Amino acid sequence: MPIQPVVGSVPRILVVDDEPSMQDFLEILLQRDGYDVVTCASAESALVALESDDFDLVISDIRMPGISGVELLERIRQLDSEALVVLITAHDSTESAVEAMKRGAYDYLTKPFSVDEISLIVEKALEKKNLSHENRLLRRQLGEHGSLPTTIGTSASIREVMDLVRQVAHTRTNILITGASGTGKELVARSIHSLSDRRESPFVAINCGAIPENLLESEFFGHVKGSFTGATSNKMGLFEVANGGTIFLDEVGELPLSLQVKLLRAIQDRTFKRVGGTTDVHVDLRILSATNKTLEHEVREGCFREDLFYRLNVIEIKLPPLRDRVTDIVLLVRHFIARFAREMDKNVRDIDPAALGVLEQYHFPGNVRELENIVERAVTLSRGSRITVDCLPSTVLRRLDPAVEGRIPAEGVNLEAVLADFERSLLLDALERAGGVKKRAAKLLGVSFRSFRYRLEKLSVGESDS
Repeated sequence: MPIQPVVGSVPRILVVDDEPSMQDFLEILLQRDGYDVVTCASAESALVALESDDFDLVISDIRMPGISGVELLERIRQLDSEALVVLITAHDSTESAVEAMKRGAYDYLTKPFSVDEISLIVEKALEKKNLSHENRLLRRQLGEHGSLPTTIGTSASIREVMDLVRQVAHTRTNILITGASGTGKELVARSIHSLSDRRESPFVAINCGAIPENLLESEFFGHVKGSFTGATSNKMGLFEVANGGTIFLDEVGELPLSLQVKLLRAIQDRTFKRVGGTTDVHVDLRILSATNKTLEHEVREGCFREDLFYRLNVIEIKLPPLRDRVTDIVLLVRHFIARFAREMDKNVRDIDPAALGVLEQYHFPGNVRELENIVERAVTLSRGSRITVDCLPSTVLRRLDPAVEGRIPAEGVNLEAVLADFERSLLLDALERAGGVKKRAAKLLGVSFRSFRYRLEKLSVGESDS
């Protein structure tokens, strides 16, 4: 009987109370807040319901005929140690509620309680449930993907990438990893290495665009003493350092044609000579390369050798830009929060729903690397336990079209899109000012709660803040 969120569905709540009036009250209140509610008049019937269905949260009275709420809590926790249960108690029974908290209840409500109180507790409980679920996915993916943070995600595109990584990891095949800057090409290369039978041997990464052209050959293949000015001793090249393991040629499209010829021979024969040397050096290594260029275009332009391209590109792994995997942003953000909070020794644990909504609307030209930098900055500036909108950089917040300010560019505007952007911005700002509480945000905008929720759903803003 797993009590777990049904991915992609409305949160489901089971209400257990022997008083019909309390059942009706909670059912009406929770349905109004957008939840799917099932009611039971006893703990016995609740256990039957739990055996046949999944619920995200159980709300139960403590005092009931037969099995009590505390006993029901224990039965549920025996079946699912992570189940969330909120108990309802009378004013004179708070000791029982405190004891229930010690036994694993998420929280308790004392009669009479306010509508806002129950709404807030349910909201926080479901938020905790979602975070626990995402953390389990995160831990599982870290185990499956060779501890590769940038490829965390549940999107179809990133799952395809990691399936291919696992498929090719144990081969000797040369792999070309393509994608825009910041998508995590080196981390995919490291993942291939860590999943291969070469994992105990060196992984050597070379940024082909960062080494001066006159030093490239020496860095790749080494040199002998006296081969050029400054060569005061023999030096082993990075291809020798990587012997037995994996060499990763990052930004391989930046290599000058003069070195491409020598690299082609080294790849074909796994043999090369040091600069100034006469003896062949033989190596056994796996060659991975990466580029943010379209090498086919570089070949047509005469900037990249066709034979080298086909040697490198036996199998291509294409990394999607972050804007095409928006559903992965929340997992990546929470991963980076945990990492930077640990490094900075700060008590930052999560991100405010409004701030997350802003990030999910951002285009991310710098991809995951840019998101990592944004989160690092936000953790640094955060004064509380959550990242809020004011911790985000102005480049992220500057999302409105110039036409919103009354200026129409020469090429014209899409009025509907501009108005939708403006409305989304106001909704996010209201949510942020209201601390994520939708009822307060609705009051700030002078609209009803129902209208506010409809606008959120229409614009797909803040859906995790139900």
